[in-house]
Amino acid sequence: MWVSPTLRERISGASGPERSVATIAERLYPSFSSTGLRTWFAPILVALFAGVIRFVNLGTPNAVVFDETYYAKDAWALLRFGVEHKAVEEHDTIMLTAGDNWRNVAGFTSEGSFVVHPPTGKWVIASGEYLFGVSPFGWRFAVALLGTLSVLMIARIVRRMTRSDLIGAIAGLLLALDGIHIVLSRTALLDMVLSACVLAGFGALVLDRDRTRRRLASLGAKSGESWTLMSQGFGPGLGGRPWRLLSIVFLALAVSVKWSALWFIAIFMLLSLFWDVSTRRTIGVKRPWLGTLAKSTPIVVATSMGTLIVVYLLSWSGWFLGTTGWGRNWAASQEPSIVPNALRSLFDYHRQAWNFHVTLDSEHSYQSNPISWPLMTRPTSFYYESIKDGSLGCPTDHCAQEVLALGNPLIWWAALLAIPYQLWNWITTRDWRSGAILAGIAAGWLPWMLYLNRTIFTFYTVIYVPFVVMAVALTIMKILQRKPPQQQRVVVALVALYLIAVIAAAWWFYPIWTGEVIPYDQWRLRMWMPSWV
Repeated sequence: MWVSPTLRERISGASGPERSVATIAERLYPSFSSTGLRTWFAPILVALFAGVIRFVNLGTPNAVVFDETYYAKDAWALLRFGVEHKAVEEHDTIMLTAGDNWRNVAGFTSEGSFVVHPPTGKWVIASGEYLFGVSPFGWRFAVALLGTLSVLMIARIVRRMTRSDLIGAIAGLLLALDGIHIVLSRTALLDMVLSACVLAGFGALVLDRDRTRRRLASLGAKSGESWTLMSQGFGPGLGGRPWRLLSIVFLALAVSVKWSALWFIAIFMLLSLFWDVSTRRTIGVKRPWLGTLAKSTPIVVATSMGTLIVVYLLSWSGWFLGTTGWGRNWAASQEPSIVPNALRSLFDYHRQAWNFHVTLDSEHSYQSNPISWPLMTRPTSFYYESIKDGSLGCPTDHCAQEVLALGNPLIWWAALLAIPYQLWNWITTRDWRSGAILAGIAAGWLPWMLYLNRTIFTFYTVIYVPFVVMAVALTIMKILQRKPPQQQRVVVALVALYLIAVIAAAWWFYPIWTGEVIPYDQWRLRMWMPSWV
């Protein structure tokens, strides 16, 4: 029987088997610095703070903002018909006066509408319209709720990754104060729904890693012989993986919001397999890669593909069950096939939607190159109104009202240092946390490098904003760790000053994140770069 030298030394070394076993168990599943209900206090507090930021004056601007003209309208059509319908020309005006009467069909024709994104995100928006009416508050409500819950999620996820309540709270605070996240939480677009599903999928995957390693630590902690038995062959089976299955469900839901989430389900499942390799290596398995390939990979591939197909097709239920959906009866006019007509029609629909996505190159004044996204040089203006008649509470002869999807500069510009540091930390120490953060950023950012000529926008970064925030938070953790006593106070003070500066920057930019009416001179002071205008 082969046992790794390191493992053999731990089992039979002079320090004694009990101590060695405890060391391996601690490597598998490090203990938390605190437990119980008190660990929820800081995450809930920061989430409530985020909720205030996101929900106060949520109906402002009282207008159809940016692409709300598509998604709020499509959500209303889903409520009324179960599938997207074409809207009449004056639809934006009708939406602003519809109120609780979502059953009204005056804003729609009888024809289905060709849309290029799956239905799930629009159903989320529709839930707010059902509860609060077809109004700016109604169509933004569910998105704001998901944005708030995302802050709670990241605080708990980072706490689990770092075993630190403080670092988890810092991550939650940073996400609560990021402008991209605030603006997309207050606008009825699909991207916050997408971001929340991806973050939930990542969180479930972290829980799966912890659960699996805790189970092995518990089994092996009985004696050194337990580790020896588990290290035989390809290693032990890793048991049921309900959290990984839940992760796949969340990521499949993300795909049913926007196809760009396909990168996340592929990269995160690969990440999960790497974690399985690390788990097997930790307990002394001789061939951890082959063990993972034989025991984990087939299950991951099968469950990912199967769950994705089922969840995605279910998201199109309204299109399948109705008859007015765009292209629903396309296959009826084609040659007969053993494939059901509904599936053939859906496939052709997707072929045309794909062609739309990859050929979209129409000029837009706020489009941006993904290479520039980390610098926040070209944010997207969702709404702008110049006020010169004293209306809307303007206190001067010239005011401005804008919703600008601009990240908090002190978070994003700090990330220009934090992300390379996390890359260096992963290369030199193989810290799984750094690797996970980099995987999330890569899945959300790098694929857009394939479409540099496509019409794309900076606010697409909201899907990986949580991972940018994690990079900054974990870098702060490293800064705070292992400092001599004489340096500790200085380091803590510098971190505190940075967080205060982030809060101050959020206060400064909040009016142009939320559409407040401010004097034009005050608006100009917030345009730090000419390209922000």
